[in-house]
Amino acid sequence: MTERAEIASARRWVVKVGSALLTDDGRGLDVDVISALVKQLAQLRESGCEVVLVSSGAVAAGIVRLSWDVRPQLIHELQAAAAVGQSALIQSYETAFKRYGVATAQILLVHDDVVARDRYLNARRTLQTLLNLGVVPIVNENDTVVTEEIRFGDNDTLAALVANLIDADVLVLLTDQEGFCEEDPRRNPAAKLIESCDVDDVRLDDMAGEGGILGRGGMVTKLRAARLAARSGTETVIASGRVDNILNSVAAGANVGTWLKTDKRPHNARKQWLAGMEQPSGRLELDDDAVRVLIESDSSLLSAGVCSVQGDFARGDMVSCHDFQGREVARGLVNYSAVETLLIMGLPSSDIESTLGYRGDEELIRRDNLVLL
Repeated sequence: MTERAEIASARRWVVKVGSALLTDDGRGLDVDVISALVKQLAQLRESGCEVVLVSSGAVAAGIVRLSWDVRPQLIHELQAAAAVGQSALIQSYETAFKRYGVATAQILLVHDDVVARDRYLNARRTLQTLLNLGVVPIVNENDTVVTEEIRFGDNDTLAALVANLIDADVLVLLTDQEGFCEEDPRRNPAAKLIESCDVDDVRLDDMAGEGGILGRGGMVTKLRAARLAARSGTETVIASGRVDNILNSVAAGANVGTWLKTDKRPHNARKQWLAGMEQPSGRLELDDDAVRVLIESDSSLLSAGVCSVQGDFARGDMVSCHDFQGREVARGLVNYSAVETLLIMGLPSSDIESTLGYRGDEELIRRDNLVLL
């Protein structure tokens, strides 16, 4: 067993690659780099892993295709660059993955899509479905329409939120640096690489540096991303995308880059995250059979087990679940609004479509969005 056995045993990966790597430091999309990256991702899949790719590079690629000498400052020009560059970026990935018979899906998100509760449920279900189908989702921020994300967003943070969404085992942040160093290696080439460290070690904050001209993701954002990923038990590795077969080395548990460790097990970490999200917006009273099934079978909550509904909640809100004695036994993110839940409570899942007039989720609260108390 290697020291990084947890990384070597990872089966669900989120890999983020930055602009500087993909655009040859601003000289246009580097087809060779994309081909090498895709080859490694395809090999990960062949080994039985699921992969989500979070890719920067749209704005930088668009700047080159528009023959602009410098990155613009005006928001509408950044949006234009993103629109031009995104099509080129996804086409390059599609062509590269096609060589391995792998289907891809373009997913353009803004941070609200993975933070807002209703959008969180939709994004999670979509990504889970794509992975089940053997598709590689390629995720980027929707810089074309969201001005705030162009100014302040970064794909390191987005990658961490995606890791939360899909309960990833490991998040790999590929950069143009060797890893997380005690000092900025661009200013001190002799800066010592941190091979591994607890993600919450406060000393890391003083060591983090700022991003370059092309990218907005310096070590500050990578550290923040690692800490976000850790809340769902995801391990983070920061490594150089310029090293040949770097993902293969990471997957083998090799001592490369920087491993920012979390001591939380994924299930416990997700339970803590869900339980601490906020105060519930509503309350459900469950019958004895539903309570028993939740506790003993680790299952989802179905509408048939609900006896009463309190509160005015929307799809994606946190609700608490109580037994007849008033004891809170669970809480989770609900798939239906309060009005809809009132209509379907006590009914089997097979009656939801005929009652509501549309086909929704079979579960009132899916097991992976529910925590027992």
